[in-house]
Amino acid sequence: MASHHELGKKGEQMAAAYLQGKQYELLHTNWTYGKKEIDIIARQGNTIVFVEVKTRSTQFFGMPEEAVNNQKQELLLRAADHYLYRHSLNPDNIRFDIISVTLAPGLEEITHFEDAF
Repeated sequence: MASHHELGKKGEQMAAAYLQGKQYELLHTNWTYGKKEIDIIARQGNTIVFVEVKTRSTQFFGMPEEAVNNQKQELLLRAADHYLYRHSLNPDNIRFDIISVTLAPGLEEITHFEDAF
């Protein structure tokens, strides 16, 4: 596996553990619909939370969360809509979060952006 894939998987694992520590119930990880993927689907109370995880080893190309552009958001919205339909869910609330993970030598940083878009 390429090192950037390994980095991404480690970031997703850290994000999942972070959410569980905040009492989120994890429903799915790496859920796919066609070529669209939702990194983490969780429940917080009556809210279904769709989480995009972005992991970087450096901020040279910008902050990880900046990679969730309008096109990526649109793909996530479509995938989430299909997820809700496929699982016959009609939750009181849905939310789209971003978890930004920076993993550099001597640095492990997680930033959670709730209701990011």
